[in-house]
Amino acid sequence: MKHKRDQAGFHHIGLLILAAVLVAVGLVGFRVYKHGNNQGQTSSQIVSSNESSASKAVKAGQLISNGKCEGTDKLSFTHLPMREQDFSILIPYGLMIDDHVSPIDHQYFSPADYNSARDAYPVYAMADATLTDIQQRTTERGVEYRMVFAHSCTSLYYYDLVTSLTGKAKAAYDKNNREVNVKIKAGELIGAIGGQTLDFAYWDTDKPLTGFANPASYDRESWKIYTADPYPMYTPELKKLLTERNPRTAEPIAGKIDYDQPGKLIGTWFVEGTNGYAGIQGAQGYSYSSTHLSIAPEHFDPSYFVISMGDYNGNSEQFITKSNSPDPAEVSEVSGLVKYQLVGIEYRKTDGSFWDRKSYVKSVKVDNSGSVAGTVLAQLTDGGSKLKFEAFPNKTAGQATGFTAAAKTYTR
Repeated sequence: MKHKRDQAGFHHIGLLILAAVLVAVGLVGFRVYKHGNNQGQTSSQIVSSNESSASKAVKAGQLISNGKCEGTDKLSFTHLPMREQDFSILIPYGLMIDDHVSPIDHQYFSPADYNSARDAYPVYAMADATLTDIQQRTTERGVEYRMVFAHSCTSLYYYDLVTSLTGKAKAAYDKNNREVNVKIKAGELIGAIGGQTLDFAYWDTDKPLTGFANPASYDRESWKIYTADPYPMYTPELKKLLTERNPRTAEPIAGKIDYDQPGKLIGTWFVEGTNGYAGIQGAQGYSYSSTHLSIAPEHFDPSYFVISMGDYNGNSEQFITKSNSPDPAEVSEVSGLVKYQLVGIEYRKTDGSFWDRKSYVKSVKVDNSGSVAGTVLAQLTDGGSKLKFEAFPNKTAGQATGFTAAAKTYTR
């Protein structure tokens, strides 16, 4: 994963600290992860088939769980994955940072202390479920695990970045590696984590997301289109706590990842001919995400939007805009060429001071008072189904007068 470069216009050292922290904790996770496909179908084929909704939901759950799920009951989250004192904030769905160019499909439980030792904090199961998959990887930090839990074929959740396994989870993995199939009770100790965030997402296969213009573009990650709001599944006590620990106040408080609107600029785009979300592996030395582009609401303060580019002068970069307009949800083909001046992302707390992005806070607002770091040009074509886009680092809007031969065409 590439390290985020210092960006012109950043005027608060907290951003640089956070960038280093988030890179260190491995936000990219298992981007090349692929489930076994027991039905020989992709997630988009399941969604678009002529079968009943119930049948499609079950097949999607079987796909995600490697055929190990049963039934259609909905889970209840009765336990936190970390003790209340062990995490500071809950980062909602939708963050865009570094190689996570499109809105992120998982939340993050941020550790109370980013400098803690590995395995500092115990990790628990949140609901009764079957542990259907454990994947291990080794990084410069050490061994980490990704875990999938199926309460049923329509109600599943997962963790990533767990630093060690314990109990039945460890015994099952030590015996069979990925071929695990073990019942886990809510509140059962399954591992530990330390010095980094814990990834978490809830999947409801009865409710495929409707805000992706082309679900087939996301077949590389079969679970993505089933990313669901976990808040209705929490007990009242846990819902209250996680609402308080979430800096986002806008609904849905869980965050959101699917913003595409037909014929509008808002949402996620892919360089034409690059296989959607899967991208071109190793293209020009970049990661798969170098061909991604998202123009979507900011995850903490969605009154502002982020321009997130997989290839901004050779790096993955994210910015807000100086004017926060025009609203990408209102930009269409008839808008013609639009320009946005880029500014580094900062936040202020309710008392007006800058936020370090790690400590507990409730309600933050984006601050776009920084200096201009560059300009992008965007123009929808072909009835709004295609986007011509080009970035001009270190140039103002007045200096970026029109597209050059470097402009790229994007599709959904």
